[in-house]
Amino acid sequence: MNHATEVFQPLQGDDPPTVAGYRLAARLGAGGMGRVYLSHTQGGRPVAIKVVRPELADDPAFRRRFRREVDAARRVRGAYTAELIDADADGTPPWAATLYVPGPSLTDAVDRRGPLPVPAVLRLTAGVAEALQAIHAAGIVHRDLKPSNVLLAADGPRVIDFGISLAADFTSHTATGVTVGTPHFMAPEQAAAGEVTAATDVFALGQTAAFAALGRPLYGDGSAIGVLYRIVHDDPDLSLLPEQLRPLFARCLTATPEERATPAEIIDWCRQRLGADADPGAGPVVWRDVMGPEVTVPSPLHTPTPTRVVPQPLVVTQPQPLPGGPGKRRGRRRRTALITAAAVTAGVTAVGGLLWTVQDAGNRFRGWVAGAPSTPGPRASGQSPESDASPASEGRAGASGSGGRTPETSVPSPAKSAAPQVESQALLMLTPESSLSFRKPFMRDDRKGDIRFDCKDAGCAVESDTSVFIQLFGKAGATLDECRLMLGGATRHRWTLASAAAGSEICVKHQNGDIALLVLQTKSTALPDIAFLQLDMTIWRDAA
Repeated sequence: MNHATEVFQPLQGDDPPTVAGYRLAARLGAGGMGRVYLSHTQGGRPVAIKVVRPELADDPAFRRRFRREVDAARRVRGAYTAELIDADADGTPPWAATLYVPGPSLTDAVDRRGPLPVPAVLRLTAGVAEALQAIHAAGIVHRDLKPSNVLLAADGPRVIDFGISLAADFTSHTATGVTVGTPHFMAPEQAAAGEVTAATDVFALGQTAAFAALGRPLYGDGSAIGVLYRIVHDDPDLSLLPEQLRPLFARCLTATPEERATPAEIIDWCRQRLGADADPGAGPVVWRDVMGPEVTVPSPLHTPTPTRVVPQPLVVTQPQPLPGGPGKRRGRRRRTALITAAAVTAGVTAVGGLLWTVQDAGNRFRGWVAGAPSTPGPRASGQSPESDASPASEGRAGASGSGGRTPETSVPSPAKSAAPQVESQALLMLTPESSLSFRKPFMRDDRKGDIRFDCKDAGCAVESDTSVFIQLFGKAGATLDECRLMLGGATRHRWTLASAAAGSEICVKHQNGDIALLVLQTKSTALPDIAFLQLDMTIWRDAA
Protein backbone atom coordinates (compact mmCIF):
# COMPACT_ATOMS: atom_id res chain seq x y z
CA MET A 1 0.00 0.00 0.00
CA ASN A 2 1.21 3.49 -0.78
CA HIS A 3 2.42 5.23 2.39
CA ALA A 4 0.73 8.48 1.38
CA THR A 5 -2.58 6.63 1.20
CA GLU A 6 -2.04 5.37 4.74
CA VAL A 7 -1.21 8.86 6.06
CA PHE A 8 -3.81 10.95 4.24
CA GLN A 9 -7.19 9.26 4.53
CA PRO A 10 -10.17 10.72 2.65
CA LEU A 11 -12.85 12.49 4.67
CA GLN A 12 -15.88 10.39 5.56
CA GLY A 13 -19.53 11.39 5.71
CA ASP A 14 -19.36 12.14 9.43
CA ASP A 15 -16.27 14.37 9.10
CA PRO A 16 -16.84 18.14 9.02
CA PRO A 17 -15.70 19.94 5.83
CA THR A 18 -14.28 22.86 7.82
CA VAL A 19 -13.25 23.65 11.40
CA ALA A 20 -13.26 27.31 12.44
CA GLY A 21 -12.52 28.43 8.89
CA TYR A 22 -9.84 25.77 8.24
CA ARG A 23 -10.76 23.75 5.15
CA LEU A 24 -10.05 20.07 5.89
CA ALA A 25 -8.08 18.22 3.20
CA ALA A 26 -7.72 14.74 4.72
CA ARG A 27 -8.03 12.73 7.88
CA LEU A 28 -4.72 11.96 9.61
CA GLY A 29 -5.97 9.68 12.37
CA ALA A 30 -7.98 9.35 15.57
CA GLY A 31 -7.13 8.89 19.23
CA GLY A 32 -8.56 8.97 22.72
CA MET A 33 -9.28 12.70 22.62
CA GLY A 34 -10.61 13.05 19.09
CA ARG A 35 -9.80 13.08 15.40
CA VAL A 36 -6.89 14.75 13.61
CA TYR A 37 -7.20 16.33 10.17
CA LEU A 38 -4.85 17.92 7.64
CA SER A 39 -5.55 21.54 6.75
CA HIS A 40 -3.57 24.63 5.69
CA THR A 41 -3.09 28.18 6.86
CA GLN A 42 -4.14 31.02 4.56
CA GLY A 43 -0.56 31.17 3.35
CA GLY A 44 -0.65 27.47 2.43
CA ARG A 45 1.39 26.03 5.30
CA PRO A 46 0.12 22.57 6.33
CA VAL A 47 -1.31 22.21 9.84
CA ALA A 48 -2.78 19.36 11.88
CA ILE A 49 -6.24 20.11 13.36
CA LYS A 50 -7.24 18.05 16.40
CA VAL A 51 -11.01 18.07 17.06
CA VAL A 52 -12.12 16.98 20.54
CA ARG A 53 -14.61 14.12 20.93
CA PRO A 54 -18.21 15.19 21.70
CA GLU A 55 -18.45 13.38 25.03
CA LEU A 56 -15.38 15.23 26.28
CA ALA A 57 -16.52 18.55 24.86
CA ASP A 58 -19.75 18.28 26.88
CA ASP A 59 -17.81 18.11 30.16
CA PRO A 60 -17.24 21.63 31.63
CA ALA A 61 -14.33 20.35 33.74
CA PHE A 62 -12.62 19.02 30.61
CA ARG A 63 -13.04 22.37 28.85
CA ARG A 64 -11.41 24.15 31.77
CA ARG A 65 -8.41 21.80 31.68
CA PHE A 66 -8.23 22.01 27.90
CA ARG A 67 -8.24 25.81 28.01
CA ARG A 68 -5.51 25.87 30.67
CA GLU A 69 -3.26 23.49 28.76
CA VAL A 70 -3.81 25.27 25.44
CA ASP A 71 -2.68 28.50 27.07
CA ALA A 72 0.42 26.76 28.40
CA ALA A 73 1.17 25.01 25.10
CA ARG A 74 1.18 28.36 23.29
CA ARG A 75 4.31 29.24 25.28
CA VAL A 76 6.29 26.21 24.08
CA ARG A 77 8.92 27.15 21.50
CA GLY A 78 11.38 24.39 20.67
CA ALA A 79 13.25 23.13 17.63
CA TYR A 80 11.97 19.60 18.27
CA THR A 81 8.31 20.33 18.99
CA ALA A 82 5.31 20.78 16.70
CA GLU A 83 4.31 24.33 17.57
CA LEU A 84 0.73 25.10 18.59
CA ILE A 85 -0.43 27.92 16.31
CA ASP A 86 -4.18 28.19 16.90
CA ALA A 87 -6.90 26.79 19.17
CA ASP A 88 -10.35 27.42 20.61
CA ALA A 89 -11.18 25.75 23.91
CA ASP A 90 -14.66 27.30 23.84
CA GLY A 91 -15.50 26.15 20.32
CA THR A 92 -18.19 23.63 19.41
CA PRO A 93 -16.38 21.30 19.49
CA PRO A 94 -13.05 22.45 21.00
CA TRP A 95 -10.06 22.18 18.65
CA ALA A 96 -6.35 22.90 18.39
CA ALA A 97 -4.02 23.37 15.41
CA THR A 98 -0.31 22.57 15.32
CA LEU A 99 2.23 22.75 12.52
CA TYR A 100 2.07 19.59 10.43
CA VAL A 101 5.23 17.46 10.42
CA PRO A 102 5.70 15.67 7.05
CA GLY A 103 7.16 12.46 8.34
CA PRO A 104 6.16 9.11 9.87
CA SER A 105 5.75 8.48 13.56
CA LEU A 106 8.45 6.49 15.31
CA THR A 107 5.93 3.64 15.57
CA ASP A 108 5.39 3.57 11.80
CA ALA A 109 9.10 3.87 11.03
CA VAL A 110 10.00 0.93 13.28
CA ASP A 111 7.10 -1.15 11.96
CA ARG A 112 8.29 -0.64 8.38
CA ARG A 113 12.08 -0.73 8.77
CA GLY A 114 12.77 -2.47 12.09
CA PRO A 115 14.94 -1.24 14.99
CA LEU A 116 16.95 1.94 14.44
CA PRO A 117 20.77 1.87 14.32
CA VAL A 118 22.58 3.19 17.40
CA PRO A 119 23.50 6.62 15.89
CA ALA A 120 19.85 7.20 15.00
CA VAL A 121 18.75 6.19 18.51
CA LEU A 122 21.24 8.65 20.02
CA ARG A 123 20.03 11.48 17.77
CA LEU A 124 16.43 10.59 18.51
CA THR A 125 17.02 10.56 22.26
CA ALA A 126 18.86 13.87 22.23
CA GLY A 127 16.18 15.53 20.09
CA VAL A 128 13.29 14.33 22.26
CA ALA A 129 15.19 15.37 25.40
CA GLU A 130 15.59 18.88 23.93
CA ALA A 131 11.85 18.92 23.21
CA LEU A 132 11.16 17.99 26.83
CA GLN A 133 13.36 20.89 27.95
CA ALA A 134 11.12 23.33 26.05
CA ILE A 135 7.93 21.65 27.26
CA HIS A 136 8.97 21.57 30.92
CA ALA A 137 10.16 25.19 30.72
CA ALA A 138 6.55 26.15 29.90
CA GLY A 139 5.35 24.40 33.06
CA ILE A 140 3.93 21.38 31.23
CA VAL A 141 4.37 17.67 31.87
CA HIS A 142 3.63 15.69 28.73
CA ARG A 143 2.32 12.56 30.52
CA ASP A 144 1.86 10.60 27.29
CA LEU A 145 5.24 10.55 25.58
CA LYS A 146 5.38 7.43 23.39
CA PRO A 147 6.57 6.39 19.90
CA SER A 148 3.32 7.45 18.18
CA ASN A 149 3.75 10.96 19.65
CA VAL A 150 7.23 11.33 18.15
CA LEU A 151 7.26 12.24 14.45
CA LEU A 152 10.39 11.90 12.32
CA ALA A 153 11.03 14.91 10.10
CA ALA A 154 13.91 15.33 7.67
CA ASP A 155 15.86 17.38 10.22
CA GLY A 156 15.10 15.39 13.37
CA PRO A 157 12.26 14.25 15.66
CA ARG A 158 9.24 16.33 16.66
CA VAL A 159 7.26 15.74 19.86
CA ILE A 160 3.51 16.30 19.51
CA ASP A 161 0.48 16.43 21.82
CA PHE A 162 2.44 18.09 24.64
CA GLY A 163 0.23 19.67 27.27
CA ILE A 164 -3.02 18.87 25.48
CA SER A 165 -2.96 15.35 26.93
CA LEU A 166 -3.13 16.76 30.45
CA ALA A 167 -6.59 18.15 29.71
CA ALA A 168 -8.10 14.65 29.76
CA ASP A 169 -7.74 13.76 33.42
CA PHE A 170 -6.62 10.16 33.97
CA THR A 171 -9.40 9.26 36.38
CA SER A 172 -12.32 11.26 34.99
CA HIS A 173 -13.07 9.59 31.69
CA THR A 174 -12.26 5.91 32.02
CA ALA A 175 -15.92 5.06 31.40
CA THR A 176 -15.69 6.46 27.87
CA GLY A 177 -12.31 4.87 27.18
CA VAL A 178 -10.24 8.05 27.46
CA THR A 179 -7.08 7.78 29.53
CA VAL A 180 -3.91 9.79 29.64
CA GLY A 181 -0.82 7.68 29.37
CA THR A 182 -0.22 4.48 27.44
CA PRO A 183 0.48 1.44 29.67
CA HIS A 184 3.59 0.26 27.80
CA PHE A 185 5.27 3.68 28.21
CA MET A 186 4.16 4.79 31.66
CA ALA A 187 6.47 5.48 34.60
CA PRO A 188 5.97 3.47 37.83
CA GLU A 189 4.56 6.48 39.73
CA GLN A 190 2.12 7.17 36.89
CA ALA A 191 0.97 3.55 36.73
CA ALA A 192 0.41 3.59 40.49
CA ALA A 193 -1.59 6.86 40.29
CA GLY A 194 1.16 8.74 42.14
CA GLU A 195 2.57 12.22 41.59
CA VAL A 196 3.45 13.00 37.98
CA THR A 197 6.46 15.29 37.40
CA ALA A 198 8.97 16.15 34.71
CA ALA A 199 10.90 13.02 35.74
CA THR A 200 7.87 10.98 34.61
CA ASP A 201 8.51 12.17 31.05
CA VAL A 202 12.17 11.12 31.34
CA PHE A 203 11.12 7.55 32.16
CA ALA A 204 8.81 7.60 29.12
CA LEU A 205 11.70 8.92 27.02
CA GLY A 206 13.81 5.95 28.11
CA GLN A 207 11.04 3.54 27.11
CA THR A 208 10.49 5.32 23.79
CA ALA A 209 14.19 5.23 22.92
CA ALA A 210 14.34 1.55 23.97
CA PHE A 211 11.45 0.83 21.60
CA ALA A 212 13.46 2.45 18.80
CA ALA A 213 16.48 0.30 19.61
CA LEU A 214 14.59 -2.98 20.15
CA GLY A 215 11.67 -2.69 17.77
CA ARG A 216 9.23 -3.55 20.58
CA PRO A 217 8.28 -2.28 24.07
CA LEU A 218 10.97 -2.82 26.69
CA TYR A 219 8.50 -4.24 29.23
CA GLY A 220 7.02 -6.67 26.73
CA ASP A 221 3.58 -7.08 25.22
CA GLY A 222 0.43 -8.55 26.67
CA SER A 223 -2.45 -7.17 28.69
CA ALA A 224 -2.28 -3.63 30.06
CA ILE A 225 -2.59 -4.92 33.62
CA GLY A 226 0.33 -7.31 33.17
CA VAL A 227 2.54 -4.61 31.61
CA LEU A 228 1.74 -2.11 34.37
CA TYR A 229 2.50 -4.72 37.04
CA ARG A 230 5.96 -5.32 35.53
CA ILE A 231 6.66 -1.59 35.27
CA VAL A 232 5.80 -1.04 38.94
CA HIS A 233 7.45 -4.14 40.41
CA ASP A 234 10.21 -5.30 38.04
CA ASP A 235 13.50 -3.80 36.87
CA PRO A 236 13.85 -3.52 33.08
CA ASP A 237 16.04 -6.10 31.33
CA LEU A 238 18.75 -3.84 29.92
CA SER A 239 20.73 -6.80 28.54
CA LEU A 240 18.40 -6.72 25.54
CA LEU A 241 19.70 -3.27 24.52
CA PRO A 242 22.91 -2.40 22.64
CA GLU A 243 25.72 -2.32 25.17
CA GLN A 244 26.80 1.26 24.48
CA LEU A 245 23.28 2.51 25.28
CA ARG A 246 22.76 0.69 28.59
CA PRO A 247 24.23 3.35 30.93
CA LEU A 248 21.87 5.97 29.54
CA PHE A 249 18.81 3.76 29.87
CA ALA A 250 19.80 2.80 33.40
CA ARG A 251 19.67 6.49 34.39
CA CYS A 252 16.36 7.12 32.62
CA LEU A 253 14.55 4.00 33.83
CA THR A 254 15.38 3.96 37.51
CA ALA A 255 12.28 3.53 39.69
CA THR A 256 13.11 6.55 41.85
CA PRO A 257 12.16 9.77 40.01
CA GLU A 258 14.77 11.88 41.81
CA GLU A 259 17.59 9.61 40.56
CA ARG A 260 16.71 9.89 36.88
CA ALA A 261 18.82 11.91 34.46
CA THR A 262 17.66 15.39 33.50
CA PRO A 263 17.01 16.27 29.83
CA ALA A 264 20.16 18.43 29.82
CA GLU A 265 22.27 15.47 31.06
CA ILE A 266 20.73 13.21 28.41
CA ILE A 267 21.55 15.66 25.61
CA ASP A 268 25.17 16.00 26.78
CA TRP A 269 25.60 12.21 27.11
CA CYS A 270 24.25 11.54 23.61
CA ARG A 271 26.45 14.24 22.00
CA GLN A 272 29.55 12.79 23.63
CA ARG A 273 28.74 9.30 22.31
CA LEU A 274 28.01 10.61 18.81
CA GLY A 275 31.37 12.40 18.66
CA ALA A 276 32.04 13.58 15.10
CA ASP A 277 28.63 12.23 14.04
CA ALA A 278 27.00 14.90 16.22
CA ASP A 279 27.68 17.46 13.46
CA PRO A 280 24.32 18.83 12.25
CA GLY A 281 25.20 18.04 8.64
CA ALA A 282 25.11 14.32 9.33
CA GLY A 283 21.54 14.43 10.59
CA PRO A 284 19.67 14.49 7.26
CA VAL A 285 21.48 11.36 6.08
CA VAL A 286 20.50 9.48 9.25
CA TRP A 287 16.86 10.53 9.12
CA ARG A 288 16.55 9.87 5.38
CA ASP A 289 17.46 6.24 5.99
CA VAL A 290 14.98 5.98 8.86
CA MET A 291 12.06 7.86 7.33
CA GLY A 292 11.81 5.99 4.06
CA PRO A 293 10.32 7.56 0.92
CA GLU A 294 9.26 11.18 1.17
CA VAL A 295 5.52 11.76 1.35
CA THR A 296 3.90 14.50 -0.74
CA VAL A 297 1.49 16.59 1.31
CA PRO A 298 -1.84 17.28 -0.45
CA SER A 299 -2.23 20.84 -1.72
CA PRO A 300 -4.59 23.27 0.01
CA LEU A 301 -8.25 23.08 -0.95
CA HIS A 302 -9.50 26.32 -2.38
CA THR A 303 -12.98 27.49 -1.57
CA PRO A 304 -14.81 28.04 -4.87
CA THR A 305 -15.72 31.65 -5.61
CA PRO A 306 -19.50 32.02 -5.61
CA THR A 307 -21.08 33.18 -8.83
CA ARG A 308 -22.58 36.61 -8.41
CA VAL A 309 -26.18 36.88 -9.48
CA VAL A 310 -27.05 40.37 -10.76
CA PRO A 311 -30.59 41.22 -9.66
CA GLN A 312 -32.95 42.27 -12.40
CA PRO A 313 -34.99 45.45 -11.92
CA LEU A 314 -38.52 44.87 -10.75
CA VAL A 315 -41.01 46.15 -13.32
CA VAL A 316 -44.25 47.38 -11.76
CA THR A 317 -47.17 47.82 -14.16
CA GLN A 318 -50.31 49.73 -13.55
CA PRO A 319 -53.08 47.28 -12.61
CA GLN A 320 -55.85 47.05 -15.20
CA PRO A 321 -59.54 46.97 -14.30
CA LEU A 322 -60.85 43.44 -14.00
CA PRO A 323 -63.90 42.53 -16.06
CA GLY A 324 -67.06 41.50 -14.28
CA GLY A 325 -68.83 42.78 -11.21
CA PRO A 326 -67.53 43.31 -7.68
CA GLY A 327 -68.24 39.71 -6.69
CA LYS A 328 -66.16 38.32 -9.53
CA ARG A 329 -63.35 40.79 -8.81
CA ARG A 330 -63.23 39.73 -5.15
CA GLY A 331 -63.12 36.07 -6.16
CA ARG A 332 -60.26 36.66 -8.55
CA ARG A 333 -58.37 38.77 -6.01
CA ARG A 334 -58.77 35.96 -3.49
CA ARG A 335 -57.45 33.34 -5.94
CA THR A 336 -54.53 35.61 -6.86
CA ALA A 337 -53.67 36.07 -3.18
CA LEU A 338 -53.78 32.30 -2.58
CA ILE A 339 -51.50 31.63 -5.57
CA THR A 340 -49.07 34.31 -4.38
CA ALA A 341 -49.06 32.92 -0.83
CA ALA A 342 -48.40 29.41 -2.13
CA ALA A 343 -45.50 30.66 -4.26
CA VAL A 344 -44.00 32.59 -1.35
CA THR A 345 -44.36 29.53 0.92
CA ALA A 346 -42.66 27.30 -1.65
CA GLY A 347 -39.85 29.83 -2.07
CA VAL A 348 -39.28 30.13 1.65
CA THR A 349 -39.31 26.34 1.93
CA ALA A 350 -36.67 25.97 -0.82
CA VAL A 351 -34.41 28.65 0.66
CA GLY A 352 -34.82 27.22 4.15
CA GLY A 353 -33.91 23.74 2.91
CA LEU A 354 -30.81 25.13 1.18
CA LEU A 355 -29.67 26.99 4.29
CA TRP A 356 -30.21 23.89 6.40
CA THR A 357 -28.10 21.82 4.00
CA VAL A 358 -25.26 24.34 3.88
CA GLN A 359 -25.09 25.27 7.55
CA ASP A 360 -25.38 22.31 9.91
CA ALA A 361 -27.40 19.16 10.22
CA GLY A 362 -27.91 20.14 13.84
CA ASN A 363 -30.22 23.02 12.84
CA ARG A 364 -33.12 20.67 12.21
CA PHE A 365 -35.70 21.81 9.70
CA ARG A 366 -38.71 21.27 12.02
CA GLY A 367 -42.09 21.82 10.47
CA TRP A 368 -40.57 22.46 7.05
CA VAL A 369 -43.99 23.28 5.55
CA ALA A 370 -46.06 25.87 7.47
CA GLY A 371 -48.79 24.18 9.47
CA ALA A 372 -47.73 20.61 8.60
CA PRO A 373 -48.20 18.12 11.47
CA SER A 374 -45.02 16.50 12.74
CA THR A 375 -45.00 12.75 13.20
CA PRO A 376 -44.31 11.92 16.84
CA GLY A 377 -40.81 10.90 17.79
CA PRO A 378 -39.91 8.13 20.22
CA ARG A 379 -40.89 10.23 23.25
CA ALA A 380 -44.41 10.53 21.86
CA SER A 381 -44.73 7.07 20.40
CA GLY A 382 -47.42 6.11 22.88
CA GLN A 383 -49.87 8.74 21.63
CA SER A 384 -52.70 7.72 19.39
CA PRO A 385 -53.13 9.27 15.95
CA GLU A 386 -56.25 11.06 17.23
CA SER A 387 -54.22 12.91 19.85
CA ASP A 388 -52.38 14.81 17.10
CA ALA A 389 -55.64 16.28 15.86
CA SER A 390 -56.82 17.68 19.17
CA PRO A 391 -58.54 21.09 19.25
CA ALA A 392 -55.49 22.56 20.97
CA SER A 393 -53.20 21.41 18.17
CA GLU A 394 -55.61 22.76 15.57
CA GLY A 395 -55.57 26.12 17.31
CA ARG A 396 -51.78 26.17 17.31
CA ALA A 397 -51.66 25.26 13.63
CA GLY A 398 -54.08 28.02 12.81
CA ALA A 399 -52.14 30.55 14.85
CA SER A 400 -48.86 29.70 13.16
CA GLY A 401 -50.28 29.45 9.66
CA SER A 402 -51.88 32.06 7.46
CA GLY A 403 -54.29 33.46 10.00
CA GLY A 404 -57.36 31.21 9.97
CA ARG A 405 -56.52 29.33 6.79
CA THR A 406 -59.24 26.88 5.84
CA PRO A 407 -58.44 23.17 5.31
CA GLU A 408 -58.91 23.58 1.56
CA THR A 409 -56.12 26.18 1.37
CA SER A 410 -53.63 24.55 3.77
CA VAL A 411 -50.33 23.37 2.29
CA PRO A 412 -50.22 19.55 2.47
CA SER A 413 -47.76 17.80 4.79
CA PRO A 414 -44.84 15.82 3.35
CA ALA A 415 -45.57 13.08 5.86
CA LYS A 416 -47.83 10.18 5.03
CA SER A 417 -51.45 10.79 5.89
CA ALA A 418 -51.78 7.56 7.89
CA ALA A 419 -49.58 7.34 10.98
CA PRO A 420 -47.31 4.26 10.69
CA GLN A 421 -47.24 1.56 13.32
CA VAL A 422 -44.62 2.28 15.99
CA GLU A 423 -42.62 -0.27 18.02
CA SER A 424 -40.03 0.63 20.66
CA GLN A 425 -37.40 -1.33 22.55
CA ALA A 426 -35.24 0.08 25.36
CA LEU A 427 -31.67 -0.73 26.46
CA LEU A 428 -30.75 -3.25 23.79
CA MET A 429 -27.19 -4.57 24.14
CA LEU A 430 -25.20 -4.77 20.91
CA THR A 431 -21.82 -6.55 20.86
CA PRO A 432 -19.53 -7.74 18.03
CA GLU A 433 -21.12 -11.20 18.45
CA SER A 434 -24.78 -10.10 18.38
CA SER A 435 -27.05 -8.06 16.09
CA LEU A 436 -30.37 -6.21 15.93
CA SER A 437 -33.28 -7.09 13.68
CA PHE A 438 -36.18 -5.01 12.36
CA ARG A 439 -38.46 -7.97 13.11
CA LYS A 440 -39.04 -9.86 16.34
CA PRO A 441 -37.01 -11.01 18.09
CA PHE A 442 -35.24 -7.64 17.83
CA MET A 443 -32.17 -8.91 19.71
CA ARG A 444 -30.21 -11.77 18.11
CA ASP A 445 -27.33 -13.77 19.58
CA ASP A 446 -25.66 -14.07 16.16
CA ARG A 447 -24.62 -11.62 13.42
CA LYS A 448 -27.46 -12.50 11.03
CA GLY A 449 -29.64 -9.52 11.98
CA ASP A 450 -30.07 -6.25 10.10
CA ILE A 451 -27.77 -4.09 12.26
CA ARG A 452 -24.34 -5.28 13.42
CA PHE A 453 -21.62 -3.73 15.60
CA ASP A 454 -18.00 -3.97 14.52
CA CYS A 455 -14.74 -2.80 16.15
CA LYS A 456 -12.03 -3.72 13.67
CA ASP A 457 -8.91 -1.79 12.70
CA ALA A 458 -10.94 0.82 10.80
CA GLY A 459 -12.67 1.89 14.01
CA CYS A 460 -15.91 0.95 15.72
CA ALA A 461 -19.03 1.24 13.58
CA VAL A 462 -22.56 0.00 12.98
CA GLU A 463 -23.09 -1.74 9.66
CA SER A 464 -25.81 -3.47 7.67
CA ASP A 465 -26.43 -5.31 4.42
CA THR A 466 -30.10 -4.34 4.36
CA SER A 467 -30.16 -0.79 5.69
CA VAL A 468 -28.51 2.65 5.37
CA PHE A 469 -27.45 4.98 8.21
CA ILE A 470 -27.23 8.69 8.92
CA GLN A 471 -26.26 10.29 12.25
CA LEU A 472 -28.13 13.36 13.48
CA PHE A 473 -26.40 16.26 15.20
CA GLY A 474 -27.88 18.99 17.36
CA LYS A 475 -31.02 19.00 19.49
CA ALA A 476 -32.15 15.58 20.73
CA GLY A 477 -35.62 14.12 20.16
CA ALA A 478 -35.67 13.29 16.45
CA THR A 479 -39.02 12.69 14.75
CA LEU A 480 -39.96 10.41 11.88
CA ASP A 481 -40.21 13.41 9.55
CA GLU A 482 -36.61 14.37 10.38
CA CYS A 483 -35.35 10.83 9.82
CA ARG A 484 -37.23 10.68 6.50
CA LEU A 485 -35.68 13.96 5.41
CA MET A 486 -32.14 12.99 6.47
CA LEU A 487 -32.36 9.51 4.96
CA GLY A 488 -33.53 10.81 1.60
CA GLY A 489 -30.04 10.71 0.11
CA ALA A 490 -28.38 8.26 2.51
CA THR A 491 -26.25 5.56 0.87
CA ARG A 492 -23.89 4.39 3.62
CA HIS A 493 -24.24 0.86 4.93
CA ARG A 494 -21.51 1.43 7.53
CA TRP A 495 -21.39 4.35 9.97
CA THR A 496 -18.32 4.94 12.15
CA LEU A 497 -18.99 5.85 15.77
CA ALA A 498 -15.99 8.09 16.48
CA SER A 499 -18.25 11.14 16.80
CA ALA A 500 -21.05 9.32 18.64
CA ALA A 501 -21.58 9.64 22.39
CA ALA A 502 -24.31 9.00 24.92
CA GLY A 503 -27.49 10.58 23.57
CA SER A 504 -26.40 10.48 19.92
CA GLU A 505 -29.16 9.60 17.46
CA ILE A 506 -28.78 7.54 14.27
CA CYS A 507 -31.56 7.14 11.69
CA VAL A 508 -31.73 3.80 9.85
CA LYS A 509 -33.78 2.92 6.75
CA HIS A 510 -34.44 -0.72 5.88
CA GLN A 511 -34.85 -1.74 2.26
CA ASN A 512 -38.43 -2.85 3.02
CA GLY A 513 -39.43 0.73 3.92
CA ASP A 514 -39.18 0.53 7.73
CA ILE A 515 -37.37 3.42 9.46
CA ALA A 516 -35.68 3.14 12.86
CA LEU A 517 -34.16 5.63 15.28
CA LEU A 518 -31.24 4.39 17.40
CA VAL A 519 -30.54 6.45 20.53
CA LEU A 520 -27.15 5.61 22.04
CA GLN A 521 -27.22 5.24 25.83
CA THR A 522 -23.80 3.69 26.52
CA LYS A 523 -20.75 3.42 24.27
CA SER A 524 -17.82 1.32 25.48
CA THR A 525 -15.16 1.01 22.78
CA ALA A 526 -11.89 1.51 24.67
CA LEU A 527 -11.08 -2.22 24.50
CA PRO A 528 -12.27 -3.60 21.13
CA ASP A 529 -12.30 -7.20 22.37
CA ILE A 530 -15.02 -6.41 24.94
CA ALA A 531 -16.67 -3.42 23.25
CA PHE A 532 -20.44 -2.98 23.36
CA LEU A 533 -23.25 -0.50 22.72
CA GLN A 534 -26.40 -0.02 24.78
CA LEU A 535 -29.17 1.74 22.90
CA ASP A 536 -32.89 2.37 22.52
CA MET A 537 -34.58 1.55 19.21
CA THR A 538 -37.84 2.93 17.80
CA ILE A 539 -39.18 1.45 14.55
CA TRP A 540 -41.79 3.06 12.27
CA ARG A 541 -43.29 0.40 9.99
CA ASP A 542 -43.54 1.06 6.24
CA ALA A 543 -42.64 4.71 6.79
CA ALA A 544 -40.15 5.45 4.02
